[in-house]
Amino acid sequence: MAARLEFWFDFSCPFAYVASTQVEQLAQRTGAELDLRPMLLGGVFKARGTPQNLAATLNPARARHNLDDMRRQAQRVGVPLRMPPNHPMRTVEALRCVLAAGLSLPLAHHTLPLIHRIYRAYWDENADIADRAVLTRALTEVELDAAEILARAESQAIKDELRRRTDEAVARGVFGVPTYFVGDQLFWGQDRADMVEAALGGAPPTTVPSPTAPVDFYFDYSSPFAYLAILRAAELGPQVRWRPILLGGLFRNIGTPDVPLFVQSPEKRRHTMQDLDRQAERAGLPFKFPARFPIRTVLPLRVTLAAGSPPALARALATALWAEDRDISDPAVVAAIADSVGLDGAALVARAETPEIKQALVTSTAEAEAAGVFGVPTFVVQTAERGPQLYWGADRLTLAAAAAGGDVSAM
Repeated sequence: MAARLEFWFDFSCPFAYVASTQVEQLAQRTGAELDLRPMLLGGVFKARGTPQNLAATLNPARARHNLDDMRRQAQRVGVPLRMPPNHPMRTVEALRCVLAAGLSLPLAHHTLPLIHRIYRAYWDENADIADRAVLTRALTEVELDAAEILARAESQAIKDELRRRTDEAVARGVFGVPTYFVGDQLFWGQDRADMVEAALGGAPPTTVPSPTAPVDFYFDYSSPFAYLAILRAAELGPQVRWRPILLGGLFRNIGTPDVPLFVQSPEKRRHTMQDLDRQAERAGLPFKFPARFPIRTVLPLRVTLAAGSPPALARALATALWAEDRDISDPAVVAAIADSVGLDGAALVARAETPEIKQALVTSTAEAEAAGVFGVPTFVVQTAERGPQLYWGADRLTLAAAAAGGDVSAM
């Protein structure tokens, strides 16, 4: 019996749009049965206490990166994408039309052309998909009876069905789109399609870039995602410039909560923790969430700067916290770790208290903020083609490496 791949979506998300153009091929490659699951994202947001226009709540640096990221994701798969000036637009009528066209559970695959057409209307043509004329045109172009489906979409049965599906999404832990389910495993985000494919028994294609462009790698040991990036930084090439920063100081400057994990909804936090395990496993890295969290990282960051930011020391300190559960706020522990990589730990710990090194951390953090950094890990690739390109997150390291290798589609 074929595995089932559930794909939960709403038309209002650009990442769900990009994912929708790839999910059918993913199912075909793995032999999975594709189960299309329209839901009302606004209803999920309401249940989770998430702002309806989530993008409007982002700080300017993160908002810029979000736009760059959606453009890059679309660019990588050759999908046209333009941000509508009146985003987010109402999608409930379009979702009801999809349900009215399917009339089966799971939705029949003949609704896929309609889904693609409505997504293009929103994200390529920037048309108002709540407009009856826009929906009529979309239905007609995919050879469906527009009048019949529009009438059916207004029935109480279809309205109830969309509400039921949205309630089901909430009950199953969905907090955003696109969301995939393989059995009881939840994966959130278009950028987790490779994990979905692996869960279905497939082998996602991999590429090995040859990075040559300079890369500024901003990190703080306080982030588990930065740990993953520190251990994978060799993929960015030997020309990486390691830039320790004080993440808490940066967060205070830009108005971000000190520990973003703590302000996530329980469902999103649960997925974040699971995603950490998945990313570590995928990279073949040991990972164990430490007993001390959050942990004060000023000392190890200053020691790293005092030593000249050698990668070996950064890897050892990050591993000590995120794989071995050692207290890297303890001077004795930090000194021992520095000793283990051939450095004079006691001398470095002493130098970390000098005004010069204290100022170096302040300066590095300020430079990160000036470069548009809003979290860690962040990679700023100095491309010859398009100038500095910023990538945030361990899950964007491969994209950054591609850009450092001259791949314009990653920029």
